[in-house]
Amino acid sequence: MATPKKGYRYKNEVLPGTTTIIGRFKDSNALIRWAWKQGHEGKELYGDDSQAGQALKIGTATHSMIEAHINGKSPKVALNKELKLEVHKKKARTSFEAYLHWEKSNNLVLLSKFQEVQLVSPQWKFGGTPDAIGRMGDEVVLLDWKTSNGIYSDYIIQLAAYQHLVDFGVRMDNGKKLPFVCGKGAHLLRFSKENADFNHAYFADLSEGWETFKLFRQAYDLDKLLKKRT
Repeated sequence: MATPKKGYRYKNEVLPGTTTIIGRFKDSNALIRWAWKQGHEGKELYGDDSQAGQALKIGTATHSMIEAHINGKSPKVALNKELKLEVHKKKARTSFEAYLHWEKSNNLVLLSKFQEVQLVSPQWKFGGTPDAIGRMGDEVVLLDWKTSNGIYSDYIIQLAAYQHLVDFGVRMDNGKKLPFVCGKGAHLLRFSKENADFNHAYFADLSEGWETFKLFRQAYDLDKLLKKRT
């Protein structure tokens, strides 16, 4: 997602981003276990030539192909920019084709004008950049892409925060609200790191995620105050 280089701002006030707030309190046990496994097997954690690096590039390539598709550009060019080896390109193409099938089956029309629009919440003082907004029939829907090997609770919290921004926030560039709301849930589109798998999950009720995010937002400011005392 296209986070502003200078951060989110509202009336000259710098605001924390959605992922920054959630990241302060998210459960990192899965990441720690993965890092231990990589080290135990003698594998590098990062780098283009490592197993993890190649896996992440497959998901990134799929995401880039979808962005190109939304904006009327060439998915093939986006793919070749991200990946070099055919074995990895094949996985990304398979995942991308699965997404296109899902998009067509659901009569989804993506609103390229509002792709990765940067939003801020005047009330809760945070910013965020939803991956995409689209229409299914007469309904406006929120969509988010994830490259991971599973679906985690913090994804629901993030979707809830994005839903609030779309429905009640304003654009950072002009201070205006979006001309629609999408308060009927959200679609999570997950691309596997290591395989060509594509999964769709729909969360009809994000109220628990939003209540959790509000607590995180308050705790974020308190945590900053506590850190100043230590």
